[in-house]
Parts: sequence; C-alpha cells; structure tokens
Amino acid sequence: MIAAATLAMATPALAAAPVTDCPNRDTPFSASAPLIDVLTSDRARAVLNQIMPNEMAKVPPFFFGTQVPTFSAILSLNEAGSFLGSSPDKIAAADAALRALPVTDADRTARCARFDNDVPTFARMKSKVKVLVFEKINGFKDTPSVDAAHAALQAMAARKRWALQFTDKGGAFNPQTLKQFDVVLWNNNSGDVLTLAQRAAFQSWLKAGGAFVGIHGAAGDPVYFWDWYPDKLIGARFAGHPRDPQFQEARVAVIADHPLAKGLPAQWRMTEEWYSFKSNPRLAGAKPVLLLDESTYRPNDPKAPGLVMGDDHPLAWTNCMGKGRVFYSAIGHRPENYTEPNHVRLLENAIGWAATDRKACPAAAR
Repeated sequence: MIAAATLAMATPALAAAPVTDCPNRDTPFSASAPLIDVLTSDRARAVLNQIMPNEMAKVPPFFFGTQVPTFSAILSLNEAGSFLGSSPDKIAAADAALRALPVTDADRTARCARFDNDVPTFARMKSKVKVLVFEKINGFKDTPSVDAAHAALQAMAARKRWALQFTDKGGAFNPQTLKQFDVVLWNNNSGDVLTLAQRAAFQSWLKAGGAFVGIHGAAGDPVYFWDWYPDKLIGARFAGHPRDPQFQEARVAVIADHPLAKGLPAQWRMTEEWYSFKSNPRLAGAKPVLLLDESTYRPNDPKAPGLVMGDDHPLAWTNCMGKGRVFYSAIGHRPENYTEPNHVRLLENAIGWAATDRKACPAAAR
C-alpha cells in the first residue's frame, strides 16, 4: 500500500472548446516557421515539391510527419534543409514563395489541432509535496525514456510519500490547477505543447513561487518556437549530442557545495547520450550541480560538430525564475539510467528542493 501518494493519470473534465490561441496561429509561412505548419498546408507543401523535389522525395516518413508526435514539430525548413543537403539558394527561394501564401482559416485550425484545452481533474492530495508530471509531447517522443522516467517517479513518490499526478493535457496549465501543486515536472517533453494562455499561466505561477523540474529531452529540441523556454527557463539551447557513437561512458563530477549534492559521491562514471549546449547556462544565472568531463568521452563528432563546451560543461543545474525554483538535468535518454542510484538520488534531491525550499529564490527578478 502506498500511503500519502497519488499515482495516477488524471482524466479530463468535460470536452473543452477548440483551441484558438495556439502559438504561430497567424504566423506567415516561411522557412523559419514550424515545419509541421508548412506540411499540413497543401499549398505550402506544393511549394516545397516544386522548388526542392529531390529533397522531398528522399525525406524519411518520420521526419516529415504531420501527426504528432513528429520531428516536423521541432524543425523549421531552415533546419531541415541542412539535414537534407538543400542549398541556401533553394531555401531562400522556398522562403520567398512560402511568404507569398496567405494564411487561411483552415491553416489556423490545422495549426491549433495539436494543442488542447482539456482541464484534468485530480483527487484530493494530502502530501506535503505535490508534483504534477507533464507528459504531453508534440515533437520527438522517445517512448522507452518517457516510460522509464514515469516508473522511476512513481517509485520515488512511494518512497518519499509524495503526491504524484500525471497528465498529458496542456489544459492543466491554468491558475486553478497549477495552484494545487508545488512542482511541475516535464518528462522528456518535446515540441510546443502549451497555448498562449497556458504559457502565461505557467509563467505567472512559476515566478510567484512555483517550481519547475525538467528531465533530459525537456531541453533537447533542435528548434524552439517559444524563446522564453530555452533562453530563460532552461537557460541554454540544445546544441546536439554525439552520434557515432551515440552512447558513451564518461565521468560526472559533483559540485560539492551545491544543496542538491547531498548524498552524491564526488564523481561517478556512467554511459549516456551526452548533451551539449550552445551557451553555458551559468550565463543565464544557473548554478551547476554536475559537470561533464569532456576528457573522458569523445564530444567532437564529425557528424555533429559544435559540441565541445570545454572544461566547464554543466550537465545539471538550478536557477531562479522570480520566486520560482528551476532544476534541469540532461541525463535521461537511456532507460537504465532511471535506476542508476546516483541519478535517482539527484532527481529525488531536486524534486524535494524544488517543492520545499521557499527561501532559495527570495527576490530574483528574472
């Protein structure tokens, strides 16, 4: 029996009205727009077929899918073109032709279809630590990672007597629902998943004293269409990870004086898909908990250039967002790492800190 812990997927309330305030609803077609929004329009897709027929013919189906989750939700034509070997001239020509297309009501409806207004309902929670695990994914979904994290969080809640609720509904991001929770944890989320109103509710709740915990893929998209999320909340944009080999053993070093270091060894070795970032999160005010020793693996992959961060390569860190606590860890692609003792201890420390340390961010103004 699990006392004082709620471990269930919430169910939506009454059917919600269609979404009309989705991001990029009225954004002109272009090479920098979400690729999925180009592909769901027959007129826009015809432009691509006309200007770059060879590239379109060789695209893997999963790359240009129009049903979420799909890679096309986390790419623009600019980014996809580099993968496909399209010349800058072709991308520029496609961009000009796309921008000439009007955005119709049908386009707006299609763009909003991957968002929701479904407000889940939750059983009464009695625990002192209440965690909402958010699992809506419109971009890349690595099901083994998501499932392993899900199971690990359930086990943590049982040990720590936390109240844990799961949802894949963006409609949970409203003031009334969010105020029921101490922490919102994003489990390997990918792609735009919140409407404009949901974004605003999340930001207000967090800055007023809520808490965010993000795991691995929650900061692993190649393209973002909500700048606040990678630049302010996470504090760094994903640069990539080695591809050959994708998984490597490396040394993880712990910042001993960080509050989340309690119970962790000074260092350990593990095998993972190692993320690099385009900037150091310290520049956004973050305080690293873990550093990755680049001398113990091969970050300089010819198939994925630009991954060397140097001697200071943060892997997990905390930050403040107003009065809100923020934690992110890049560990978590391999399912095995959700039972790795040091990683589990780190996540337990992070969730407990985020939920209870109200003095950690007393007057930050970001």
